[in-house]
Amino acid sequence: MGAAAAAPSSGPIRPVIDPELQALPEPRRPWRRATLATMAVTAIAALGVATTLLPLASYGLRTGAPREIGALTHVQLGAGLANRWVHAVGTLGPRSVEYRRPLDADRYRLTPSEGDPRIWVEVRVPEDVEPEHYVTPNSFVGRLVPVRDAGLRHAAVPGAVEAALGHPLPADTWILVDGEAPATTRWAIGFVALFVAFAAFNVWGVARLLRPVRPTRAG
Repeated sequence: MGAAAAAPSSGPIRPVIDPELQALPEPRRPWRRATLATMAVTAIAALGVATTLLPLASYGLRTGAPREIGALTHVQLGAGLANRWVHAVGTLGPRSVEYRRPLDADRYRLTPSEGDPRIWVEVRVPEDVEPEHYVTPNSFVGRLVPVRDAGLRHAAVPGAVEAALGHPLPADTWILVDGEAPATTRWAIGFVALFVAFAAFNVWGVARLLRPVRPTRAG
């Protein structure tokens, strides 16, 4: 009968460090910093875009019928009406600003309320209707939101108004986006989730790159 095999050592396994390898200089990694910077900037940008889409996403979660707020001249603006689906009636002023959006054939017309200049109403002018033949309605159903919180789709509106009318929008301006029901903005929920996941992936990648390499242990 052969000799019994030696029992494996039960002591702790210590890493084996080669002194010659330890004496070598650190390897050059010219693209490591660039990769870290790119991933960090990408994570910050993704979170920024997700933040700008949050108002649209939260509006898309609303259910039920639009809130009746009556005439635009008697609306009591406040936090309770911010980013709400509302129905209002009123007459718009004579001056307006028209603009287009990328990948959208229709035009948009932004006009202040005749009775309350703090409320501007955005209506869609169909592509097949000439602007001079378009009749502005006096009943509006859509999203009411302060211009500063309107989100990514309306980020360029203050600049467009200032360029067209020669003066900036007041800080307390609100926009009533006619025709924008909660169901029309639910696409923003998916995009917020996508950008947050993209930012989380890049943060995880940065953490992985920054984690120190553990020495090899003996088998």
